[in-house]
Amino acid sequence: MSPEGLEKELRSARHCDEWVAALADFFASRGLAFGHGTDNASDEAFWLLRHLQGWRGVDSAAPPSAELTQRALAIAELRVDARKPLAYLLHEAWFAGLQFYVDERVLVPRSPLAEVVERSFEPWCALQSGDRVLDIGTGSGCIAIAAAFYCPDVEVHATDVSAAALEVAALNVERHGLENRVRLFKADLFPPLDERYRVIVTNPPYVPEAEVAELPPEYRHEPVIGLASGVDGYDAAERILRGARDRLTSDGVLFLELGAGADAFAAAHPELPLIALEFERGGDGVLATTAADLEEFLRTR
Repeated sequence: MSPEGLEKELRSARHCDEWVAALADFFASRGLAFGHGTDNASDEAFWLLRHLQGWRGVDSAAPPSAELTQRALAIAELRVDARKPLAYLLHEAWFAGLQFYVDERVLVPRSPLAEVVERSFEPWCALQSGDRVLDIGTGSGCIAIAAAFYCPDVEVHATDVSAAALEVAALNVERHGLENRVRLFKADLFPPLDERYRVIVTNPPYVPEAEVAELPPEYRHEPVIGLASGVDGYDAAERILRGARDRLTSDGVLFLELGAGADAFAAAHPELPLIALEFERGGDGVLATTAADLEEFLRTR
């Protein structure tokens, strides 16, 4: 579908569903890659509509306001021509039901860990007032901020090696009014503190360095430092696994997201109980282990 054809369909749409369908057809016809907040053209088109309408309630029986057509066309054409994730074009992403500012200094939030955070990390642990949570490689701050939001009695620390990413995280901490409960640290994995944490949660880089160039164009707009991690993709994960022993409380839990590489990582550590989490809303690649199991595993290493 050409941009001219898209404009014609948008202007003639009788209701929102037809408007969204036209955008979805345009996206699908251009071979875009999804995975940065949506996994298909229809959901991405709906996201664009809701953004343009300010996330207000919409009357699906009526067409969107005519004034939105040119804005939609401009964004849709840029999405196709630049192959940037829609989140970067809108400076908007959603995680655990919360809205975040994003740009190309950070990865676009898309972790299935949202379900774990929304449940306050239960049933894996029951957080108590005064407990601490650590988010390693925080990027936009989405996991740390969501943890503070859904676990109102805990303190959250978040680290990132990228000063640029921490600038974005700070914006989001302020946006959600959590400056008193979310502390950001520039650090290579663990913060320069002696505190122990009831929960350590992390979505570290896990793409083998040689595979980054093979990713779809959309992914190559993201910071490489947030994607690549050594020859096999496990450099950061291995360091986190070993460092977590000295940072978890005795009853603490580590949540480690490794995407498609999770099964291989678990197989490479057969003596460590690593539980693969299942998610109601889809997604996989998240492993969990306890401080006790980690201590036993590392005792002889």
